[in-house]
Amino acid sequence: MDFVVDYASFLAKTVTLVVAIVVVLVAIASMRGKGRRKTAGQLQVTRLNDFYKGLRERLEQSLLGKERLKALRKEQAKALKKEKKDKQQAEDKARVYVLDFDGDIKASATESMRHEITALLTLATEKDEVVLRLESGGGMVHSYGLASSQLARIRQAGIPLTICIDKVAASGGYMMACIGNRIISAPFAILGSIGVVAQLPNVNRLLKKHDIDFEVLTAGEYKRTLTVFGENTEKGREKFQQDLDITHDLFKNFVASYRPQLSIDEVATGEVWLGMAALDKRLVDELKTSDEYLAERARDADVFHLHYVQRKSLQERMGMAAAASADGLIAKWWGRLTQQRFW
Repeated sequence: MDFVVDYASFLAKTVTLVVAIVVVLVAIASMRGKGRRKTAGQLQVTRLNDFYKGLRERLEQSLLGKERLKALRKEQAKALKKEKKDKQQAEDKARVYVLDFDGDIKASATESMRHEITALLTLATEKDEVVLRLESGGGMVHSYGLASSQLARIRQAGIPLTICIDKVAASGGYMMACIGNRIISAPFAILGSIGVVAQLPNVNRLLKKHDIDFEVLTAGEYKRTLTVFGENTEKGREKFQQDLDITHDLFKNFVASYRPQLSIDEVATGEVWLGMAALDKRLVDELKTSDEYLAERARDADVFHLHYVQRKSLQERMGMAAAASADGLIAKWWGRLTQQRFW
């Protein structure tokens, strides 16, 4: 038992020393980084045709015999040579640019998407296509308004925009989806929720019960309508509801402007529908997964996946490394003390 205590004491001192060194290094890096510009990000481009080709070749290698595989490779080499020759004589193949948007309540993925769109607009033409794989249950109005405005840049440039939804595009997510020239949905994806919601608790009666006063002072009749701590009035509620109705009308008009085929009053009730029902409501144009659609496009177009990655500063990388090291040391120490093993 004394050995365990001595070992724990030694390990604790070691962890403390390592953390102290890391803190000093991070502080030095932070001081050196002051006044510098924010580290620029990097655009990563992956050709998905090569990815699909690799999947097929790996399967062929596993299933076909050596002789059959050798003959197949010769046929593929001849076909590739002919394709390159034909490509030189004809115009270049169309390009498909693939973007991903995984939305949270603040639509944080907009920061990367805006750079991806800026990049592709420098090269894309009307014969090309942009495919957005969209997943979002919605969030803040202004955040998803900006994300939608970024997608509108593609439409304004005259470049076909296809939105693929595999799981969910609701509320602000559907605000983005409706901008597409075409919306493709998986059969059981969730779509719709063309509505606006706001909710907040009010603890004014609880404060009064404990003889606590809370004052709300405003300059402007409607600077505050509903509050958490103050006493809400019927006039404030009416104004709050009026603001929600105005936002809802703007939402409905926005969707209707991009999808005039919708019966907007029928679908703008805040309800959601699965893909199969959404097709009947004309919320989507086709039922298909994004994998199926992109694999089809890869047969006759060059398909590129774009992903803008924000580089982390030195202090951020060191901080993450320090946290990982400390977690590892603590887990190792705890495992030895308790003889636990993770398989």
